[in-house]
Amino acid sequence: MTGGDIAGLIAAGIFAILVGLLAVPLIKLGRVFDETSKAIKDLGENVTPLLEEATTTISESNKQLGRLDTITGDIAETTGNLTALVSLFAASVGGPLIKVAAFSAGVRAAFGGLPGTGRRRAKK
Repeated sequence: MTGGDIAGLIAAGIFAILVGLLAVPLIKLGRVFDETSKAIKDLGENVTPLLEEATTTISESNKQLGRLDTITGDIAETTGNLTALVSLFAASVGGPLIKVAAFSAGVRAAFGGLPGTGRRRAKK
C-alpha cells in the first residue's frame, strides 16, 4: 500500500464517521417533520367543525339582532304614539281644566266675601 492509498482510507473513514454523525440529526429532523404533518392533519380535521359552529353562532346572532331591531322599531313607534296621545290629552282636557279651575277659584272668591260665610274681606 502506498501513502496515497492510506490517505484515501483515512479520508473514507472520516467521511463515514461524518455521515454517521449527520445521520442522527437528519433522522430526528425527519421525525419532527412527521409530527408536524400529523399535527397539521389533526388541526385540519378539528378546524372544520369549529368553523361550522362559528358560522352557526354568527347566523343565530344575526337573527337575534334582526329581532332586536324589530323590537326597537316597535318601541320607537309606541313611544311616538304615546307622545301624540299625551299631547292630544293635554290639548283637549288641559285647556278646559284650566278654565274650570279658574272658574271655581272665582266662585270661591265671590262666595268668600258674602256675609254669613265666616270669611271677611280685607278692607282697603
